[in-house]
Amino acid sequence: MAKVELKGIGKVYEGNVRAVNNANITINDKEFVVFVGPSGCGKTTTLRMIAGLEDITEGELYIDGKLVNDIPPKDRDIAMVFQNYALYPHMTVYDNMAFGLKIRKLPKNEIDERVKEAARILDIEKFLDRKPKQLSGGQRQRVAVGRAIVRKPKVFLFDEPLSNLDAKLRVQMRAELIELHNRLQATMIYVTHDQIEAMTMGDKIVVMKDGQIQQIGSPLYLYGNPINKFVAGFIGSPPMNFLSVKVLEENGKLVIDEGSFRLFPSPNHVALLKPYVGKEVYFGIRPEDLYVSQDGDTNKFSCKVTLVEPLGAEIHLQASTPTQTFTARVPPHHIYKLGETVSFTPLMDKAIFFDKETEKSILPVKWNEQEG
Repeated sequence: MAKVELKGIGKVYEGNVRAVNNANITINDKEFVVFVGPSGCGKTTTLRMIAGLEDITEGELYIDGKLVNDIPPKDRDIAMVFQNYALYPHMTVYDNMAFGLKIRKLPKNEIDERVKEAARILDIEKFLDRKPKQLSGGQRQRVAVGRAIVRKPKVFLFDEPLSNLDAKLRVQMRAELIELHNRLQATMIYVTHDQIEAMTMGDKIVVMKDGQIQQIGSPLYLYGNPINKFVAGFIGSPPMNFLSVKVLEENGKLVIDEGSFRLFPSPNHVALLKPYVGKEVYFGIRPEDLYVSQDGDTNKFSCKVTLVEPLGAEIHLQASTPTQTFTARVPPHHIYKLGETVSFTPLMDKAIFFDKETEKSILPVKWNEQEG
Protein backbone atom coordinates (compact mmCIF):
# COMPACT_ATOMS: atom_id res chain seq x y z
CA MET A 1 0.00 0.00 0.00
CA ALA A 2 1.11 3.64 0.21
CA LYS A 3 1.78 6.78 2.15
CA VAL A 4 -0.15 9.88 1.04
CA GLU A 5 1.25 13.36 1.72
CA LEU A 6 -0.51 16.67 1.17
CA LYS A 7 1.88 19.61 1.33
CA GLY A 8 0.26 23.04 1.27
CA ILE A 9 -2.61 21.80 -0.89
CA GLY A 10 -5.12 24.46 -1.92
CA LYS A 11 -8.10 24.68 -4.26
CA VAL A 12 -9.42 27.93 -5.72
CA TYR A 13 -12.39 27.89 -8.10
CA GLU A 14 -13.29 30.47 -10.72
CA GLY A 15 -14.24 33.79 -9.16
CA ASN A 16 -11.52 33.42 -6.50
CA VAL A 17 -13.71 31.04 -4.48
CA ARG A 18 -11.36 29.21 -2.11
CA ALA A 19 -12.55 25.69 -1.20
CA VAL A 20 -9.39 24.36 0.50
CA ASN A 21 -6.56 26.35 2.03
CA ASN A 22 -3.03 25.14 2.84
CA ALA A 23 -3.88 21.52 3.71
CA ASN A 24 -0.90 19.71 5.26
CA ILE A 25 -1.71 16.07 6.02
CA THR A 26 0.38 12.92 6.23
CA ILE A 27 -1.53 9.65 5.83
CA ASN A 28 0.74 6.77 6.71
CA ASP A 29 0.83 3.37 5.04
CA LYS A 30 -2.11 1.14 6.13
CA GLU A 31 -3.73 3.99 8.07
CA PHE A 32 -7.50 4.61 8.13
CA VAL A 33 -7.91 8.40 8.07
CA VAL A 34 -11.27 10.17 8.23
CA PHE A 35 -11.93 13.70 6.94
CA VAL A 36 -14.84 15.11 8.92
CA GLY A 37 -16.64 18.43 9.04
CA PRO A 38 -19.90 20.16 8.15
CA SER A 39 -21.19 20.48 4.58
CA GLY A 40 -19.07 22.83 2.50
CA CYS A 41 -15.95 22.50 4.66
CA GLY A 42 -13.77 21.21 1.78
CA LYS A 43 -13.41 17.56 2.79
CA THR A 44 -14.83 16.08 -0.43
CA THR A 45 -12.87 18.58 -2.54
CA THR A 46 -9.69 17.46 -0.78
CA LEU A 47 -10.55 13.80 -1.45
CA ARG A 48 -11.26 14.55 -5.10
CA MET A 49 -7.88 16.29 -5.45
CA ILE A 50 -6.22 13.14 -4.07
CA ALA A 51 -8.20 11.10 -6.61
CA GLY A 52 -7.27 13.44 -9.46
CA LEU A 53 -10.89 14.38 -10.14
CA GLU A 54 -10.14 18.01 -9.19
CA ASP A 55 -7.08 19.96 -10.28
CA ILE A 56 -4.76 21.13 -7.50
CA THR A 57 -4.40 24.92 -7.45
CA GLU A 58 -1.58 25.08 -4.90
CA GLY A 59 0.80 22.71 -3.17
CA GLU A 60 2.10 19.22 -3.83
CA LEU A 61 0.49 15.79 -3.52
CA TYR A 62 2.62 12.68 -3.08
CA ILE A 63 1.43 9.05 -3.25
CA ASP A 64 4.01 6.47 -2.27
CA GLY A 65 6.69 9.16 -2.48
CA LYS A 66 5.79 10.13 -6.05
CA LEU A 67 4.57 13.62 -7.00
CA VAL A 68 1.19 13.07 -8.67
CA ASN A 69 -0.16 16.61 -9.23
CA ASP A 70 -0.16 16.18 -13.01
CA ILE A 71 -0.77 12.43 -13.17
CA PRO A 72 -4.27 11.44 -14.40
CA PRO A 73 -6.60 9.52 -12.05
CA LYS A 74 -6.24 6.21 -13.89
CA ASP A 75 -2.48 6.22 -13.29
CA ARG A 76 -2.54 7.12 -9.57
CA ASP A 77 -3.31 3.55 -8.46
CA ILE A 78 -6.25 4.61 -6.31
CA ALA A 79 -9.83 3.34 -6.13
CA MET A 80 -12.80 5.48 -5.11
CA VAL A 81 -16.16 4.46 -3.66
CA PHE A 82 -18.84 7.08 -4.23
CA GLN A 83 -21.90 8.07 -2.21
CA ASN A 84 -24.33 7.04 -4.96
CA TYR A 85 -22.70 3.62 -5.72
CA ALA A 86 -22.34 4.50 -9.46
CA LEU A 87 -23.14 0.95 -10.63
CA TYR A 88 -24.00 0.12 -14.23
CA PRO A 89 -27.72 -0.86 -14.10
CA HIS A 90 -27.61 -3.08 -17.19
CA MET A 91 -24.68 -5.17 -15.94
CA THR A 92 -24.65 -8.01 -13.44
CA VAL A 93 -22.80 -7.68 -10.16
CA TYR A 94 -20.00 -9.80 -11.62
CA ASP A 95 -19.67 -7.57 -14.68
CA ASN A 96 -19.82 -4.38 -12.60
CA MET A 97 -16.91 -5.60 -10.51
CA ALA A 98 -14.98 -6.93 -13.52
CA PHE A 99 -15.51 -3.96 -15.84
CA GLY A 100 -12.49 -1.91 -14.76
CA LEU A 101 -10.22 -4.94 -15.02
CA LYS A 102 -11.50 -5.73 -18.52
CA ILE A 103 -10.73 -2.15 -19.59
CA ARG A 104 -7.17 -2.73 -18.38
CA LYS A 105 -7.13 -5.94 -20.44
CA LEU A 106 -6.16 -8.26 -17.59
CA PRO A 107 -6.24 -12.00 -18.35
CA LYS A 108 -9.71 -13.51 -18.05
CA ASN A 109 -8.71 -16.04 -15.40
CA GLU A 110 -7.12 -13.30 -13.23
CA ILE A 111 -10.26 -11.16 -13.52
CA ASP A 112 -12.40 -14.12 -12.46
CA GLU A 113 -10.12 -14.87 -9.53
CA ARG A 114 -10.12 -11.25 -8.29
CA VAL A 115 -13.90 -10.81 -8.60
CA LYS A 116 -14.66 -14.05 -6.76
CA GLU A 117 -12.13 -13.27 -4.03
CA ALA A 118 -13.69 -9.82 -3.46
CA ALA A 119 -17.19 -11.33 -3.50
CA ARG A 120 -16.13 -13.84 -0.87
CA ILE A 121 -14.61 -11.14 1.35
CA LEU A 122 -17.81 -9.08 1.12
CA ASP A 123 -20.21 -12.04 1.32
CA ILE A 124 -21.91 -11.25 -2.00
CA GLU A 125 -21.02 -14.45 -3.88
CA LYS A 126 -24.68 -15.41 -4.25
CA PHE A 127 -25.48 -12.07 -5.91
CA LEU A 128 -22.93 -12.20 -8.74
CA ASP A 129 -25.58 -12.99 -11.39
CA ARG A 130 -28.04 -10.31 -10.23
CA LYS A 131 -28.54 -6.77 -11.57
CA PRO A 132 -28.18 -3.79 -9.20
CA LYS A 133 -31.96 -3.18 -9.15
CA GLN A 134 -32.38 -6.62 -7.53
CA LEU A 135 -30.17 -5.64 -4.58
CA SER A 136 -30.78 -3.71 -1.38
CA GLY A 137 -28.91 -0.49 -0.62
CA GLY A 138 -26.41 -2.29 1.59
CA GLN A 139 -25.78 -4.96 -1.03
CA ARG A 140 -25.21 -2.31 -3.72
CA GLN A 141 -22.73 -0.60 -1.45
CA ARG A 142 -20.84 -3.89 -1.02
CA VAL A 143 -20.68 -4.22 -4.81
CA ALA A 144 -19.26 -0.69 -5.07
CA VAL A 145 -16.64 -1.58 -2.45
CA GLY A 146 -15.94 -4.86 -4.25
CA ARG A 147 -15.32 -2.99 -7.50
CA ALA A 148 -12.63 -1.04 -5.64
CA ILE A 149 -11.10 -4.12 -4.00
CA VAL A 150 -10.58 -6.01 -7.27
CA ARG A 151 -8.27 -3.29 -8.51
CA LYS A 152 -5.89 -3.90 -5.57
CA PRO A 153 -5.05 -0.17 -5.41
CA LYS A 154 -2.45 1.54 -3.26
CA VAL A 155 -5.11 3.80 -1.71
CA PHE A 156 -8.86 3.43 -1.14
CA LEU A 157 -10.97 6.61 -1.14
CA PHE A 158 -14.51 6.66 0.32
CA ASP A 159 -16.80 9.65 -0.27
CA GLU A 160 -19.63 9.45 2.31
CA PRO A 161 -20.43 5.87 1.23
CA LEU A 162 -22.98 5.18 3.99
CA SER A 163 -25.08 8.35 3.85
CA ASN A 164 -27.81 6.75 1.70
CA LEU A 165 -28.35 3.83 4.10
CA ASP A 166 -30.77 3.65 7.03
CA ALA A 167 -29.43 3.99 10.57
CA LYS A 168 -29.28 0.26 11.37
CA LEU A 169 -27.58 -0.62 8.09
CA ARG A 170 -25.07 2.21 8.55
CA VAL A 171 -23.97 0.67 11.85
CA GLN A 172 -23.59 -2.74 10.18
CA MET A 173 -21.67 -1.37 7.19
CA ARG A 174 -19.45 0.66 9.51
CA ALA A 175 -18.39 -2.54 11.26
CA GLU A 176 -17.84 -4.28 7.92
CA LEU A 177 -15.61 -1.49 6.61
CA ILE A 178 -13.53 -1.59 9.79
CA GLU A 179 -13.16 -5.36 9.40
CA LEU A 180 -12.30 -4.88 5.71
CA HIS A 181 -9.54 -2.44 6.64
CA ASN A 182 -8.13 -4.87 9.19
CA ARG A 183 -8.21 -7.68 6.64
CA LEU A 184 -6.74 -5.80 3.68
CA GLN A 185 -4.29 -3.72 5.74
CA ALA A 186 -4.85 -0.98 3.19
CA THR A 187 -4.40 2.79 3.22
CA MET A 188 -7.92 4.21 3.40
CA ILE A 189 -9.21 7.79 3.34
CA TYR A 190 -12.83 8.26 4.30
CA VAL A 191 -14.99 11.39 4.08
CA THR A 192 -18.04 11.92 6.28
CA HIS A 193 -20.02 14.66 8.01
CA ASP A 194 -21.00 12.16 10.73
CA GLN A 195 -18.70 12.53 13.73
CA ILE A 196 -19.85 9.15 15.13
CA GLU A 197 -18.53 7.47 11.97
CA ALA A 198 -15.31 9.42 12.35
CA MET A 199 -14.87 8.48 16.01
CA THR A 200 -15.61 4.78 15.54
CA MET A 201 -13.76 4.14 12.26
CA GLY A 202 -10.68 6.33 12.04
CA ASP A 203 -7.15 5.70 13.26
CA LYS A 204 -6.74 9.42 12.70
CA ILE A 205 -9.28 12.20 12.17
CA VAL A 206 -8.82 15.39 10.17
CA VAL A 207 -11.37 18.01 11.31
CA MET A 208 -12.14 20.66 8.68
CA LYS A 209 -14.11 23.91 8.62
CA ASP A 210 -14.41 26.51 5.86
CA GLY A 211 -11.66 24.87 3.80
CA GLN A 212 -9.20 24.96 6.68
CA ILE A 213 -7.88 22.05 8.73
CA GLN A 214 -8.75 22.71 12.36
CA GLN A 215 -6.96 19.79 14.05
CA ILE A 216 -5.54 16.32 13.34
CA GLY A 217 -5.34 13.44 15.80
CA SER A 218 -6.70 10.13 17.01
CA PRO A 219 -10.39 10.09 18.02
CA LEU A 220 -9.77 10.09 21.76
CA TYR A 221 -7.04 12.72 21.52
CA LEU A 222 -9.38 15.13 19.73
CA TYR A 223 -12.16 14.31 22.17
CA GLY A 224 -10.02 15.10 25.19
CA ASN A 225 -7.80 17.81 23.72
CA PRO A 226 -9.79 19.98 21.30
CA ILE A 227 -7.75 22.91 20.05
CA ASN A 228 -10.73 25.23 19.73
CA LYS A 229 -14.45 25.59 20.39
CA PHE A 230 -15.40 24.27 16.95
CA VAL A 231 -13.54 20.96 17.36
CA ALA A 232 -14.83 20.60 20.94
CA GLY A 233 -18.41 21.06 19.77
CA PHE A 234 -18.14 18.92 16.65
CA ILE A 235 -16.45 15.87 18.20
CA GLY A 236 -18.70 14.17 20.75
CA SER A 237 -22.41 13.34 20.95
CA PRO A 238 -24.27 15.04 22.54
CA PRO A 239 -21.93 17.95 21.88
CA MET A 240 -19.97 19.79 24.55
CA ASN A 241 -21.83 22.51 26.45
CA PHE A 242 -20.49 26.05 26.20
CA LEU A 243 -21.53 28.55 28.86
CA SER A 244 -20.40 32.14 28.78
CA VAL A 245 -18.86 32.98 32.17
CA LYS A 246 -16.77 35.76 33.71
CA VAL A 247 -13.50 35.06 35.51
CA LEU A 248 -13.33 36.86 38.88
CA GLU A 249 -10.84 36.94 41.72
CA GLU A 250 -12.23 37.14 45.23
CA ASN A 251 -10.23 36.87 48.44
CA GLY A 252 -7.26 35.58 46.48
CA LYS A 253 -9.29 32.82 44.79
CA LEU A 254 -10.52 32.55 41.22
CA VAL A 255 -14.24 32.14 40.59
CA ILE A 256 -16.13 31.66 37.35
CA ASP A 257 -19.41 33.57 37.39
CA GLU A 258 -22.27 32.65 35.04
CA GLY A 259 -24.57 35.27 36.50
CA SER A 260 -26.94 32.82 38.15
CA PHE A 261 -24.26 30.63 39.74
CA ARG A 262 -20.57 30.58 40.64
CA LEU A 263 -18.04 27.74 40.49
CA PHE A 264 -14.43 27.28 41.53
CA PRO A 265 -12.08 26.13 38.73
CA SER A 266 -9.84 23.10 39.29
CA PRO A 267 -6.25 23.75 40.46
CA ASN A 268 -4.82 22.91 37.02
CA HIS A 269 -6.91 25.69 35.44
CA VAL A 270 -6.14 28.45 37.94
CA ALA A 271 -2.82 29.62 36.44
CA LEU A 272 -4.23 29.44 32.91
CA LEU A 273 -7.27 31.54 33.87
CA LYS A 274 -5.27 34.22 35.72
CA PRO A 275 -4.78 36.37 32.57
CA TYR A 276 -8.56 36.34 32.04
CA VAL A 277 -9.56 37.88 35.39
CA GLY A 278 -12.28 40.43 34.67
CA LYS A 279 -12.92 38.94 31.20
CA GLU A 280 -15.48 36.54 29.78
CA VAL A 281 -14.53 33.05 28.57
CA TYR A 282 -16.42 30.00 27.38
CA PHE A 283 -16.79 27.30 30.04
CA GLY A 284 -16.87 23.99 28.13
CA ILE A 285 -18.17 20.90 29.88
CA ARG A 286 -19.27 17.65 28.25
CA PRO A 287 -22.74 16.28 29.12
CA GLU A 288 -21.23 13.15 30.72
CA ASP A 289 -19.11 15.34 33.01
CA LEU A 290 -22.19 16.88 34.62
CA TYR A 291 -23.86 14.72 37.25
CA VAL A 292 -26.82 15.23 39.57
CA SER A 293 -25.43 16.57 42.85
CA GLN A 294 -25.04 14.38 45.91
CA ASP A 295 -25.18 15.40 49.57
CA GLY A 296 -21.96 17.11 50.50
CA ASP A 297 -21.17 18.48 47.02
CA THR A 298 -20.15 22.12 47.25
CA ASN A 299 -19.11 23.10 43.71
CA LYS A 300 -22.62 22.87 42.25
CA PHE A 301 -25.45 24.89 40.74
CA SER A 302 -29.22 24.52 40.32
CA CYS A 303 -31.33 24.91 37.16
CA LYS A 304 -34.78 24.09 35.87
CA VAL A 305 -35.24 21.12 33.52
CA THR A 306 -36.55 22.19 30.11
CA LEU A 307 -36.36 18.90 28.16
CA VAL A 308 -36.17 15.21 29.11
CA GLU A 309 -34.94 12.62 26.58
CA PRO A 310 -35.06 9.08 28.03
CA LEU A 311 -32.83 6.73 26.00
CA GLY A 312 -33.06 3.60 28.13
CA ALA A 313 -29.51 3.26 29.42
CA GLU A 314 -29.30 6.99 30.12
CA ILE A 315 -31.32 10.19 30.14
CA HIS A 316 -30.39 13.41 28.40
CA LEU A 317 -31.53 16.32 30.52
CA GLN A 318 -31.65 19.79 29.04
CA ALA A 319 -31.68 22.50 31.66
CA SER A 320 -31.50 26.28 31.57
CA THR A 321 -30.12 29.19 33.51
CA PRO A 322 -31.93 32.52 32.96
CA THR A 323 -29.79 33.12 29.85
CA GLN A 324 -28.17 29.83 28.74
CA THR A 325 -29.02 26.17 28.08
CA PHE A 326 -26.97 23.01 28.57
CA THR A 327 -27.34 19.20 28.40
CA ALA A 328 -26.41 16.56 30.99
CA ARG A 329 -26.21 12.76 30.54
CA VAL A 330 -27.52 11.15 33.70
CA PRO A 331 -28.45 7.59 34.80
CA PRO A 332 -32.11 6.54 34.46
CA HIS A 333 -32.56 6.20 38.23
CA HIS A 334 -35.04 9.04 38.61
CA ILE A 335 -38.07 10.28 36.68
CA TYR A 336 -37.42 13.93 35.90
CA LYS A 337 -40.22 16.37 35.14
CA LEU A 338 -40.26 19.54 33.06
CA GLY A 339 -39.80 22.57 35.29
CA GLU A 340 -38.21 20.55 38.07
CA THR A 341 -35.21 22.21 39.74
CA VAL A 342 -32.14 19.96 39.70
CA SER A 343 -28.68 20.57 41.16
CA PHE A 344 -25.70 19.64 38.98
CA THR A 345 -22.05 19.14 39.91
CA PRO A 346 -19.54 19.50 37.07
CA LEU A 347 -16.27 17.58 37.04
CA MET A 348 -14.17 20.72 36.94
CA ASP A 349 -10.93 18.93 36.11
CA LYS A 350 -12.61 17.74 32.88
CA ALA A 351 -13.75 21.25 31.92
CA ILE A 352 -12.09 23.17 29.08
CA PHE A 353 -12.08 26.95 28.88
CA PHE A 354 -11.97 28.84 25.57
CA ASP A 355 -10.90 32.38 24.80
CA LYS A 356 -14.02 34.39 23.99
CA GLU A 357 -12.44 36.26 21.06
CA THR A 358 -10.31 33.60 19.35
CA GLU A 359 -12.37 30.59 20.54
CA LYS A 360 -9.09 28.74 21.09
CA SER A 361 -8.59 26.48 24.10
CA ILE A 362 -6.61 28.12 26.90
CA LEU A 363 -4.91 24.74 27.47
CA PRO A 364 -1.66 24.01 25.61
CA VAL A 365 -2.95 21.75 22.82
CA LYS A 366 -1.18 20.48 19.67
CA TRP A 367 -2.70 21.19 16.25
CA ASN A 368 -1.41 17.84 15.06
CA GLU A 369 -1.14 15.00 17.58
CA GLN A 370 1.90 13.63 15.77
CA GLU A 371 3.86 16.83 16.26
CA GLY A 372 6.36 17.01 19.11
